[in-house]
Amino acid sequence: MTSTRSIPAHGEIAVIGLGKSGVSAVKLLRKEGYQVYASDASPAGASPESVAGLKTLGAEVTLGGHDLDRIAKAALVVVSPGIPPTAPPLQVAHDHQIEVISEIELALRCMRQVPYIAVTGTNGKTTTTALIGHLLRALGYDAVEAGNIGVPLTEVALRDVPPDWIALEMSSFQLHDTPSIDPAAGVLTNLSPDHLDRYTSVEQYYADKARLFANATGVSRWVLNADDPISVKMTETVPGMRLYFTIAPTGNSAGRGTKADASYDRRSDALIVFGAPLLNRHDLPLLGDHNVANVLAASLAVMSVSLAHGTVDARAAIAAALQSFRAPPHRLELVGEWGGVQWINDSKATNVSSAYVAIDGMTRPTILLLGGRHKGEPYTGLSDPIRTHVKRVIAYGEAGAQVEHDLRGIVPVDLLGDNFETIMTHARHLAEPGDAVLLSPACSSYDMFKNYEDRGARFRELAHTSAP
Repeated sequence: MTSTRSIPAHGEIAVIGLGKSGVSAVKLLRKEGYQVYASDASPAGASPESVAGLKTLGAEVTLGGHDLDRIAKAALVVVSPGIPPTAPPLQVAHDHQIEVISEIELALRCMRQVPYIAVTGTNGKTTTTALIGHLLRALGYDAVEAGNIGVPLTEVALRDVPPDWIALEMSSFQLHDTPSIDPAAGVLTNLSPDHLDRYTSVEQYYADKARLFANATGVSRWVLNADDPISVKMTETVPGMRLYFTIAPTGNSAGRGTKADASYDRRSDALIVFGAPLLNRHDLPLLGDHNVANVLAASLAVMSVSLAHGTVDARAAIAAALQSFRAPPHRLELVGEWGGVQWINDSKATNVSSAYVAIDGMTRPTILLLGGRHKGEPYTGLSDPIRTHVKRVIAYGEAGAQVEHDLRGIVPVDLLGDNFETIMTHARHLAEPGDAVLLSPACSSYDMFKNYEDRGARFRELAHTSAP
């Protein structure tokens, strides 16, 4: 599971992008003794403190642009996930046949042997990754979550003492440049169109997701969603042990026509894993059937990597840990209830399929906040759950007019601008006791906010102004 690929012994390494992962990558490279040139196209690409710290370590840093001639002479290029392959420094690297790798690939090449469970998919991967880390810690391991979940894997690689296990969330962008990916178990939560603002086709997006299986062998373990035909088809010829989870009422695997390895028995209200009840659904403090699927996927992954994780005592520890787990922020997070109105923060729903799941799980008449930066999907895909659960949509941001156009005639839509305080005030005016206000935007946040966390935090802050 440790990469057999190496870092060039001679020459300068270029790091492109100085967000959290880029800064951490520079630190790791300098710790390992490599010469580093780091650059970011934005003049504010890194804080002055970070830049000063990297220079103190001996790295050369450029903000507000890239020295393309210097990058053309690099021995290796490490790229941050937010930078598209068409960016000039990456084009220069490809033109000069310089290998381009992700920050995660760099960490895999530098770390000592540390087992990891890798998680990808369109939706649910962050919650599933957090669950895996939580369950491994409940079994007594020093386990950390890293990758797309917010902690750079290079930051873990900087530790003097490595962890026992890593739960590694992988975005499609990260998988694109991580050729060494070879987890103890890999999880594919589901697949649906996403990031069509970056990819030229959905097939190209799915191809990057499929890179999770690039190094599959007969001893690999894959945890797969039997209810998702796209995932099943993608993996039907992948070598290794394929383990399926399902929340279908029959408990049957859509991909194989046989019983799945993990399922939700609605008659007994029990989550079944490897043929035996693990815990009751009502003991799980998570909203929505999609989170039942996430729990089944995480439990399967953890139990599959060691026989010791399937003993009676281990299953009891896993069940207890599931009861204490709380969803990560910005994922159907109940911010509070004031005046009989629930305020729910699902800012992480940055695509139509994720918003669909949130809306479909609502149990109250809902005021829905939809908008942000358009990602290429029509919002008509939300029509069915909106008809059932939503009394009014507030469309906002760059995508607001598109949202209004797509949902016209399906639900009353109020088109607002890009002042989030005004948007929240309007939602407060519309909501009545017994309603819910749901932020599940189906868009990226970059038109109005730094990221989805910033958007969710602002929603939380403004929602609290409804408190008595």
